[in-house]
Amino acid sequence: MNEKIKIGLLALIGVGLIANAYLLSTDRGVYSDPSDPKPKFERDASGQVSSTPRQATQDQLQRQGMEALDASRVDPMKASKVEASNVALTTISFAENAHDFGTIEQDSEHKKIFSFTNTGSEPLIIEKAKGSCGCTVPKYPKEPIAPGGTGEIEVVYKPGKQKNKQTKNVTITANTSPANTVLTISANVMEQAS
Repeated sequence: MNEKIKIGLLALIGVGLIANAYLLSTDRGVYSDPSDPKPKFERDASGQVSSTPRQATQDQLQRQGMEALDASRVDPMKASKVEASNVALTTISFAENAHDFGTIEQDSEHKKIFSFTNTGSEPLIIEKAKGSCGCTVPKYPKEPIAPGGTGEIEVVYKPGKQKNKQTKNVTITANTSPANTVLTISANVMEQAS
């Protein structure tokens, strides 16, 4: 009786292998929708079947980017979560990329507004602005800037107990190429008289 069970199991395994070979040879997977004209599998150059999904076309990526952009117009907080790879690139131009506050005192506060223009043909989405240390805090627009539109990055510098010549950077990350733009502030910080 054990022999009959073994033969039966081998027959089931054989049927399963044949069914699997058929599904792979027709480029259809177990989870494929038979009414879907596009196969869920692809063949590589050697003819081997790959289960990796098809690459998205450029049109699909553009549609996804525009959908993300439309969503960010409704909710400005979503703009910072849009991946640059899904959004069309644009260009940004700053009136100036650096500012020197000159000689300032410790424990003071200084603000600088960096004005910029979206010089590209796509909406500009600033993902983030980050200072090189906690003493340099930037504020940036969260909503998309239309082509030809302008905006401002406000940088507040508080030197605290720093002394002498100081140079700090603010890195702006946006849907530009390159993705990062660096703004620089500097100052000569004088010790407070006791």
